[in-house]
Amino acid sequence: MHHGNPTETLARFLKARDWDVQKAYKMLIDCLQWRIQNEIDNILSKPIIPADLYRAVRDSQLVGLSGYSKEGLPVIAIGVGLSTYDKASVNYYVQSHIQMNEYRDRVILPAATQKYGKHISTCLKVLDMTGLKLSALNQIKLLTTISTIDDLNYPEKTETYYIVNAPYIFSACWKAVKPLLQERTKRKIQVLQGCGRDELLKVMDYSSLPHFCRKEGSGSSRNRSNGTIDNCFSLDHSYHQQLYNYIRHQANLIESGRPIKQGSVHVEFPEPDPEDTKIAKTIESEFQRLADQNGICNSLNGLKVNGD
Repeated sequence: MHHGNPTETLARFLKARDWDVQKAYKMLIDCLQWRIQNEIDNILSKPIIPADLYRAVRDSQLVGLSGYSKEGLPVIAIGVGLSTYDKASVNYYVQSHIQMNEYRDRVILPAATQKYGKHISTCLKVLDMTGLKLSALNQIKLLTTISTIDDLNYPEKTETYYIVNAPYIFSACWKAVKPLLQERTKRKIQVLQGCGRDELLKVMDYSSLPHFCRKEGSGSSRNRSNGTIDNCFSLDHSYHQQLYNYIRHQANLIESGRPIKQGSVHVEFPEPDPEDTKIAKTIESEFQRLADQNGICNSLNGLKVNGD
């Protein structure tokens, strides 16, 4: 689990529990038990098949690696607003998310460490809010599950979260949620103007910018700008090709010529932290308030005045 860096791993768990040794110890033991019970060490040998199903997952769970920062940190792009999570069961989306986490920790970060000649254990995340709608409320439960898995089992793996292309609905939710966040978390989040290109170019080269940050008004997370070469969400992008081929190769090594089993990996969903539950409830309430407000506006727009 520590990939040769036990001290750094222990520090991550301590930091996640504000340096409380007993709480950090419990968190680490719970994490190890979760990994054993759910065979997480073997999850990179369990591909989502057939390939058409995996493509459907990739088309509805928009995540990818767009490049590296000037400091060598992997840049993870996430299409929050346009991810629909409606092409497969919840278990497939959770499986895919954990596989990307494990591939990051076992392959991407060690390779970056070797390439840049210094220990690299964290990444940057660029969250595209393009297309965020009130209907996203339907995905709150799944997103809370994924967030909880990350918080409890992959703590302190993200250096900074950059929010780009934020519509009004995000701004309203952010205003309500921000006071509930710990100061440590607040310091990690930066809400950028527009697509955030100019600010992001201070920390990464143009070639590492996610495709939705390449120019003002580039719009959709699904924009292919230069085909699949630039769209790191696509299964045809080099990152996802390498990831999928890696998983299939590991499966073939284990199965030794036998057909690879189909079906999702069923991972036990950990109970969310009370603070995370409170944040999720706040987001739900804010979405509901905006929906009600939207409904009133639509009703008023539909009124006829003096017979007109």
